[in-house]
Amino acid sequence: MLYDLSDRAQQVLARVQARVEDAIIPLEPAFAAAMKSPDRSWALMPELEALKHQSQKEGLWNLFLPDPERGAGFSNYEYAFMAEAMGRSLLAPEVFNCNAPDTGNMEVLHHYGNAEQQAQWLTLLLKGEIRSAFCMTEPDVASSDATNMQATVRLDGNELVLNGRKWWSTGVAHPNCELLIFMGRSSDTGHRHRQHSMVLVPKNHPGVRVERLLSVFGSEHLPYGHGVVEFNQVRLPKTALLVGEGAGFEIAQGRLGPGRIHHAMRAIGAAERLLKMMIERGLERQAFGKQLIDLGGNRERIANHRMAINQARLLCLHTARIIDKHGVRKALSEVAQIKIVAANLMQQVADDAIQMYGGAGVDDALPLGEFWAAGRVLRLADGPDEVHRGTIAKLELKPYLDARK
Repeated sequence: MLYDLSDRAQQVLARVQARVEDAIIPLEPAFAAAMKSPDRSWALMPELEALKHQSQKEGLWNLFLPDPERGAGFSNYEYAFMAEAMGRSLLAPEVFNCNAPDTGNMEVLHHYGNAEQQAQWLTLLLKGEIRSAFCMTEPDVASSDATNMQATVRLDGNELVLNGRKWWSTGVAHPNCELLIFMGRSSDTGHRHRQHSMVLVPKNHPGVRVERLLSVFGSEHLPYGHGVVEFNQVRLPKTALLVGEGAGFEIAQGRLGPGRIHHAMRAIGAAERLLKMMIERGLERQAFGKQLIDLGGNRERIANHRMAINQARLLCLHTARIIDKHGVRKALSEVAQIKIVAANLMQQVADDAIQMYGGAGVDDALPLGEFWAAGRVLRLADGPDEVHRGTIAKLELKPYLDARK
């Protein structure tokens, strides 16, 4: 499905695919074994770090950023194919400096940061020399409605004062994490989507404390980790504010559009690998005198997954085209659609692959459980399915309701 890809994009895509298959996937068993080590000094796996340096040297770096000076200059549509290739391994995105949440944070700084903020943070992130986290979700409120946010950003003279607790702040455990983007309530009046602001916070700043790491179905997802982070009277200069007071929701929406395409296409890449593993398992194993592929409706499952993967990919590429031509605001329904479709697809294919592998499917020696967990989490991350369905329905109904006024 390489529709309308430039020669350059096709060449880079082929190199990314080869790097994932030949160099990254073979490292997964060693990485999984290291995850069980009580000594966390392994967190930056030397082999992966070497692959990162190789990718940077070869120009397979920052492929997600359309800006040709700071990034690779590919459109969202072109990068979608590369994100799919990276989705075949959970280790792959960082090898190309295309891993969340750093990609979203780099996009924020690129689009909304001023020259000073970009010089301080964006340059280092683009080089892969530091990592970052995004602190938005809170443990004490239903964060699917971000207007519930209780954390605060208050102005005190020429300083900002931050208070609150955040969680599921992915990346805070990484040894190179130095930047946190904090979103909090800066006003209690006015439009509900103009009451929040975003602030750039050095991770090691006084008043910032990582309380603990959260586990995802038993895994701490090191070396990144998902943290509960306390901000207690954190004082920063006003220059740490992004754009200005009340711009938090505007920045958040700008951040999430392309990022959801990245998530969705990676999920499709994972589904492709899982389907391949299902077929190989079904052809190589026998039970009750037959190949597994011929038992229990497995052929029908494989056919359904093939159709669903192709449909999801086309929806994602369609969404990327709209964003490239008309911007994120013209693709709000489509972005919500791909977020639901791709996450559920990934989880379902992983679930059927686990069933096909039996006992082996739930062991960490294979990536099936990690893929299943990633798909399940993706149905919550960046907004749960229900919120996105509400957005789709609202936009679908709008012209009909307007016509009745």
